[in-house]
Amino acid sequence: MAYLFTHFSSGDGGDREQIWFSVSYDGLHWKDLGENGEPVLSSEVGTRGIRDPFIVYDEGLKKYFIIATDLNTKSRNWHAFSHRGSRSILVWESEDLISWSDARLCEVGVENAGCVWAPEAIFCEEKNAWFVFWASNVKEKVFEISKQRIYGAFTQDFVTFTPAFKFMDEKTGIIDTNIVRWDGWYYRTSKDETNKKLITERCRKLIPDAHNKYERIPSPVLDSLFGLEGPEVFYIRETGKWCLMADQYHGNKGYLPMLTDDLSTGEFEILSPDKYDLGARKKRHGGIIEIPHEQAKRLEEELGVT
Repeated sequence: MAYLFTHFSSGDGGDREQIWFSVSYDGLHWKDLGENGEPVLSSEVGTRGIRDPFIVYDEGLKKYFIIATDLNTKSRNWHAFSHRGSRSILVWESEDLISWSDARLCEVGVENAGCVWAPEAIFCEEKNAWFVFWASNVKEKVFEISKQRIYGAFTQDFVTFTPAFKFMDEKTGIIDTNIVRWDGWYYRTSKDETNKKLITERCRKLIPDAHNKYERIPSPVLDSLFGLEGPEVFYIRETGKWCLMADQYHGNKGYLPMLTDDLSTGEFEILSPDKYDLGARKKRHGGIIEIPHEQAKRLEEELGVT
């Protein structure tokens, strides 16, 4: 098997907020695709900016879907972005990872949301549908200071979505949530937007209830790291290890891979630079999916290697 990394690039605004592809055959050493560094996808709808792309494959529909934040940060007005931003996500679809549909806007945010950021998705067996979730800056009460919470909705086709509901609400702001399922548990990794650190949790059910709630997993390693966001957890089949990739936005250092044998322990090995290669392109918040080896080779042939 191989791995596909969809991401945008370093810097705010302009041509950096498009989608690029990279491939890997071990999950740690990556080749940047695109002749002359050309992006794979761009947007001519909404804000005409793309951030935080996340990719999934629907076994029933036999299609890949990319969902992303509709955000162009050229003006660098982050207060306006978070309080008056787009309430839609961007969606593309493809049967072969080569030919993609045009971008479409899908409005999913609650009525008083200031933004809809970093959408991701996981398939929910109970609902037989994709659970799509994202961060929105919302002020719920008259005298409350607005903060980032995680909201979600269900879809079976990435065209129509159920009404959004609140999925995650903490004392501090929360953004950039990623969820994977393993060994009967759902593992949730998020960025504490107030403390600028990553937190991990787990629950037996994807959508918590009175009897099943997400429980925090202590992690001294993650507690020691400041300025991480965009966590992406994926399984490296060849080594039997889980990799947590996190965007070191503080200092613009790019992605940092961390490995563990067991997500339930909260123990991660921070790899030394000689054990991985993220490629020449500075990668920002993206998504990683396992793809067939031959599909990765075809992408190299069709798109070229930078």
